[in-house]
Amino acid sequence: MNLLSLIIGLPLLAILLVWALPESKVQLAKWIALAVTGVQLVIAGVIWQNFDESKAGVLSLDAFQFVEKYEWIQFSLGSLGLFSADYVLGVDGLSVTMVLLSAIVLLIATISSFSIKEKVKGFFSLILLLNAAIYGCFLSLDFLLFYVFFEFMLLPMYFLIGIWGGPRREYASIKFFIYTLVGSIFILLVMIGLYSSVLDPVKTAVEAGLAPTIEAVTAGNLEVLYQMIQNGELPEQQFVHTFSLLHMTDLKNYIPGAIFSTDTAISIFSYSPRFLAFVALFIGFAVKLPAVPFHTWLPDAHVEAPTPISVILAGVLLKVGGYGLMRIGYSIFPDTAAELSWWVALLGMISIVYGAYNALAMKDLKKMIAYSSVSHMGFILLGVASYTVEGFNGAIYQMFSHGFISALLFLLVGVVYDRTHDRMIEHYRGLASKMPYYTAIVIVGFFASLGLPAFSGFIAEILVFLGSFASETLNGLVPRWMVVVSILGIVLTAAYYLWTLQRMFFGNYWVKNESWTNELTDLTPREYIILLPLAFGALLFGILPNLAIDKMSASVLTLVEHLNQAIK
Repeated sequence: MNLLSLIIGLPLLAILLVWALPESKVQLAKWIALAVTGVQLVIAGVIWQNFDESKAGVLSLDAFQFVEKYEWIQFSLGSLGLFSADYVLGVDGLSVTMVLLSAIVLLIATISSFSIKEKVKGFFSLILLLNAAIYGCFLSLDFLLFYVFFEFMLLPMYFLIGIWGGPRREYASIKFFIYTLVGSIFILLVMIGLYSSVLDPVKTAVEAGLAPTIEAVTAGNLEVLYQMIQNGELPEQQFVHTFSLLHMTDLKNYIPGAIFSTDTAISIFSYSPRFLAFVALFIGFAVKLPAVPFHTWLPDAHVEAPTPISVILAGVLLKVGGYGLMRIGYSIFPDTAAELSWWVALLGMISIVYGAYNALAMKDLKKMIAYSSVSHMGFILLGVASYTVEGFNGAIYQMFSHGFISALLFLLVGVVYDRTHDRMIEHYRGLASKMPYYTAIVIVGFFASLGLPAFSGFIAEILVFLGSFASETLNGLVPRWMVVVSILGIVLTAAYYLWTLQRMFFGNYWVKNESWTNELTDLTPREYIILLPLAFGALLFGILPNLAIDKMSASVLTLVEHLNQAIK
C-alpha cells in the first residue's frame, strides 16, 4: 500500500469534498478535516512502528523505507539530452520524526480550528492544502517535487494570515509572502544549476545503449558509464539530467566542467559556484527556519495569525527550513558547507542570544514566544555547523522537541486571548487563583521550553552543546567560545519565562478590565484535549529520548560520515 502517497493525497481529495458541501452543511468541513488528520496520524503511527532503525537512508534509495518511485515528467530536449523528473517519496531517520510530529501537530491544530466561524469552507480547504504541502516536503526525494510542495506552503499561509488574522494581518501576510518568496528564488536558482550539472546514471546508461532497460542496468554498466563521462566520450544528447536529491549527493554523477562540478573552471565574483550555491540554499532555508537576520517576518506573522495557524507555523512549518538545510544544503554541498561552518555557528549563537534578549523585552505574550522560537532555532544551526553525530542528533531532536513545546505554548496563549482578546503580560496578575489547571500546564510548557531536565528540550540542547563543544577538537569547525556564549541564551530563556510566570500568574489577582473576571474560567474539555497530548509528548520524549533518537541514529551517522569525508 502506498502509505506516503496516501498521507499526502488524502487532504487534497478532502478539499474537493469540502467545496462540494452545500452552504447549509459548511460546518461539516471541520469534521472532514478532523477525519483526514486522524487518518494521517494512524498512517504516521504505522510508519513509526514499522520503521527499521538499522536502515540509514540519506545517500541510497535502497536504504530508504516505504519508497514510492514513478516516472513523472520525461521528454527530449534534442541536443541537450532528456528532461527527467521522477515522483519519488521515501522515509529515513531524518524525516520519520518530522512525519510523526506533523501528524500530531496538524491534528491538534485542526481541533483548535473548530472555533472558526467565518468562511469555514475556505479556511479548512487552505489548512488541508497546507497539510499536504508539509508532508510533501518531508517525504520528497526529488528536488523539483520538493520545490513544488515548498512553494505550495506559501499560498495557504498567506491567505490564512491575511483573511483570518488580526488587525495588521495584511502587513504580516505580505511580509511573510515576500520573505519566503525571495528565499524560494535562491533555492530555485540552485535547483536549476544542479539539474544542469547532474546526470541520472541509470537512465543515462540506458540512453547510451549500455543496457536495454532500467531494470537491466548493472554495477558494471555504471562503471563503464562513469568512465565514458570522465573521458568526454558520452554525446550530450544522451545525457539524462535529473532532479534526484540522492544522485546530487554523489560527485560521480556530475558532468565534468558543469557549473556545480568540483572541477569547474567557472568563477562568480571570485567565488566558486558550489560555495555560492550553499550560501543561496542557506539563505533560502534560513528565512523559513528562521535565523537572524532573516527572522523579522516571524514575530509579525505569529502575532497576527489565528491561534491554529501559529501552532502549525511554529510546530511544523519552521522545521521545513532546518530539514531542507540538512537534506539538501549539507548533503549536496558538504565541502563548501564546512568552509562556512564558522559563520553558520556564529549565526546560530547570535540567534540564540538575540532571540532570547528580544523575548525578555516583549510585553505581548505571543510575541515573546515568537522570539523564543527564533532563539531555539539557533540551536539547529549550532548543531549542524559542528559536523558531529551529537550535534546533528541534537539539531534534529530540537526540531522534533520544539514542535511539541511551541505548539503547546501558542495554544496556551490562545486560551487567554479567546477569553479576553488581550495578550499583554502587564494586564494580568495572579491568574493561578482563577485558572489553576491552566497555570499548571503553562508551568509545564515554560519549563519544557527553557530546557529543564526531564523534558525533551533539555535532551536536544545538551546534545547540541556536546557536539558543538567537541567540534573544535574533532574537526576545528566551531570554536568553543561560541558554545560558551550560547549558554547565555539558556539563562536568558529562564529569565523571561520565570519573570512572566511571576508577573502573570502569581501574587494577588488583578486584571486590567474587571469585565474579564467572569470570562477567565479554567480550561474546557476541548482545551484539555489539545493541550495535554503536547505536554505529555514533551515529557515522554524527555524521559525516554531513545524512542526518537534510535530512529534517527543510523541516518545521522551516515550523513555525518558523508560530511566528514568531504573535508578530509
